[in-house]
Amino acid sequence: MIYITLLNIAIFQGLILGLIILRSPLFSSAANKYLAYAIFTLSILLLNLVLEMEGAYESMPFLHFLDDVEWAFILPVFIFLFIIKKTDHALQYNKKVLLLFIPFGYSVVLNIVSDCDTIAGFYKIPSLGLQIIDVLSQVELFLALTFIPSIILYAYSFIKHAADKQEKRWLISLWLIIAVLLFSWVIAVIAGLFFSYDISSLMRSLALFGTLLIHWSAYIGIYKYKLAKNKAAIYSFLNQELAVSFDNVSIPDSSIREEIKESITADNLYFQKLEALCKEHHIYTDSTLSRERVAEQLGISPGYVSQIVNIVTGDNFANYINSYRVKAVQKMILNADFENYNLLTMGLESGFTSKTTFYNAFKKITGQTPNEYRNANK
Repeated sequence: MIYITLLNIAIFQGLILGLIILRSPLFSSAANKYLAYAIFTLSILLLNLVLEMEGAYESMPFLHFLDDVEWAFILPVFIFLFIIKKTDHALQYNKKVLLLFIPFGYSVVLNIVSDCDTIAGFYKIPSLGLQIIDVLSQVELFLALTFIPSIILYAYSFIKHAADKQEKRWLISLWLIIAVLLFSWVIAVIAGLFFSYDISSLMRSLALFGTLLIHWSAYIGIYKYKLAKNKAAIYSFLNQELAVSFDNVSIPDSSIREEIKESITADNLYFQKLEALCKEHHIYTDSTLSRERVAEQLGISPGYVSQIVNIVTGDNFANYINSYRVKAVQKMILNADFENYNLLTMGLESGFTSKTTFYNAFKKITGQTPNEYRNANK
């Protein structure tokens, strides 16, 4: 009973995860859709196992149409397509990769033809036809024992083309889990055919454990990798206008500082330098930025920094810096290239230290939450 419950949880988890990957703007991509299809296939395989253990095939024979098809044929194909898409290999554009679906199509046609006789009773296959189907079934078994290991091993050779080391490690981990699961299934079939070993209970436990591990690895891997890619793109976007380093900003010498202090307006030289640090050098993206650090760079006291900002802008230093951070996020939201990027990642990469400070500052400055602002500007 507990095992059946765990299987049902794994099936439901797979369906939800697959839908999230397909429908969520954060995860959806040409490569990830094949991973979602692979997860759906795993759910179907587990569903067939649950139906068998519950005796559903005896009470509802038509379910054999679902069970008799060898879904294991299509699982490694989806993984293979996912890997070549993820690594952006040129093979993804070769239409010959569609030939990899032939074994699955073969299994579908063969078993539907057979089940229309034995299960549905739509017609009666003559004895010669049954002999042919028996031979074709042996061919199907041979394909299962050779095609599945071959395609999963072939898929591994493309992982080396991954451009990112973190992505490569994740792909290897995911591939290894799937390879162990599929090779164990092949070994179990061989053991049952040639040695009459009953390792069904072991294989069922392995199937459940492997599936849950694949779900976890897929979600964590996609999420972390997507966030890493988002951060890299956002960092590049925020710093694309960066011309010189923060340390190289010229500061007025002490002989004219007293003169500058006498007139605090928007034309104040220190305020202009502060504006340059924000607009041209994007110092606000540093989440550790403080009034003291800015004062040190400008060569004035922290109190004078606050005084300048307060008189010119009518606001305090923290709100002044946050206004630039919010403007950076607004600019990204309005940029179509960042349509599917995570809002929190935008905020954190713009210099905010937490979701709360980001959302509060954004709402205070714009009158809308980041989500409301994005929806209003779609």
